[in-house]
Amino acid sequence: MPPLFNRRPEPNLPPSRPPLALPLAELLLRVKQTLTDRFAESYWVLAEIAELTPPRHDGAHCYLTLTDQHRTGRGAELKAQARATIWSQRYQALAPAFYEATGQELQPGLKVMLRVQIKFHEQYGLSLDVLALDPTYTVGDLARQRLDTVRKLTAKGLLDRQKRLPLAIGPQRLAVISSPTAAGFQDFMQQLSESVFDFSVTLVPALMQGTEAPASIRAALDHIRPRRRYFDAVVIIRGGGGKTDLLAFDDYGLAAAVGAFPVPVITGIGHERDEAVVDLTAHTALKTPTAVAIFFLDRLARLDAAFDGYAERIRELSLGQVQTAADQLHRLVRYTHQAAQTQFIEQRTLLHQRIRQAATAPRAQLRQQHRILDRTRHVAQRAAQQALAGQQRQLRTFGRALAQRFRRHQQRRQLQLLRRRYQLQLATERLLHRAELRLAQLRPAAVPEALGGFLAGTATVLPSQDTAASG
Repeated sequence: MPPLFNRRPEPNLPPSRPPLALPLAELLLRVKQTLTDRFAESYWVLAEIAELTPPRHDGAHCYLTLTDQHRTGRGAELKAQARATIWSQRYQALAPAFYEATGQELQPGLKVMLRVQIKFHEQYGLSLDVLALDPTYTVGDLARQRLDTVRKLTAKGLLDRQKRLPLAIGPQRLAVISSPTAAGFQDFMQQLSESVFDFSVTLVPALMQGTEAPASIRAALDHIRPRRRYFDAVVIIRGGGGKTDLLAFDDYGLAAAVGAFPVPVITGIGHERDEAVVDLTAHTALKTPTAVAIFFLDRLARLDAAFDGYAERIRELSLGQVQTAADQLHRLVRYTHQAAQTQFIEQRTLLHQRIRQAATAPRAQLRQQHRILDRTRHVAQRAAQQALAGQQRQLRTFGRALAQRFRRHQQRRQLQLLRRRYQLQLATERLLHRAELRLAQLRPAAVPEALGGFLAGTATVLPSQDTAASG
């Protein structure tokens, strides 16, 4: 067998004939034989998927480019690279099992543990046949990445910054980041439209899954930031999906942008068990878009109930003050009447005493006493009239003040009743409009008859409300 490579002639030896040249095919055949004998077994290897070409049709194979990179301060340094193949039948068994265990499909950028067998072909060179995949290694790597993200957010204080922001008592101006065609967004809007409260919703479209989703959502946040004073809260919602769809919400850049945003961010990503990193940095994290809508509706309902309680308390206090003032007025009237009667009795008694004294005195003294009596009577009458006039003036002044105060309270009450009546009419019109729309959708031919019945029912309700308001 000729040597595999040329050798230099040894010194002091006569020159030998030049070695025979090998054909390339024979040389590569020997390499193949050597690799087959030396690496006959299969091996577990750790690598990162740099490129991946999935099967384009049934029966096709999956082709990968595996790399081994070393992270340094200047970036990634490539240490090794090899081509690998997952044959069609084996791919149909390995890919679903990998997805079921990790929640994601094979894709570039994943670190995987594979069992491979070395293959060498004279025409295509060295390649690896993938025999098995260990999904537990990939799951652990994703968990380590998520834990590292949480640690970096904690170090920068971004996990609790959103939770310290005050949320409006009645948030109604909402900026929604979602896909316009997402089922979660449609459910969210449907839930709000069926409520009695009026919301101002501004949709900022963004991609909600895929590798471009984090950058798209950050761009939507940057779009909202200059107009943040026009919104009470920012809502990030999407429909349901698999674990793979939630990987975008574990992105460090997106989670940091949410944590540092100056407006409270409410998330409803659509997961029931898993919690994304964005949920940790958000102000409030809810499971579904419908839960987000119910959160806002419940907050406004509690506020509305509190206002109703305040209004009832104000009405009770006003009625109590009016009753107290009326009782005081009645007491003053009785006191004035009793004081006038007492003074009149005293003056009459004094007059009788003086009459008796005058009857026992001389006639001159009697005339003098008559004059004194007349003067005293006039003085007493004048004093009584003056006292009575003073009491009447005080009573009229107090009555006018009380009447003016009662009129102001009555005007305020009438304004409140008018506002309540307007709100009831507006709510009735909204309900009527929605009923017309539903009747028009359900039975277009029977709309007039049903609408007439509904209007008749509404007409019977409104007069009773007006009567109660006027009462």
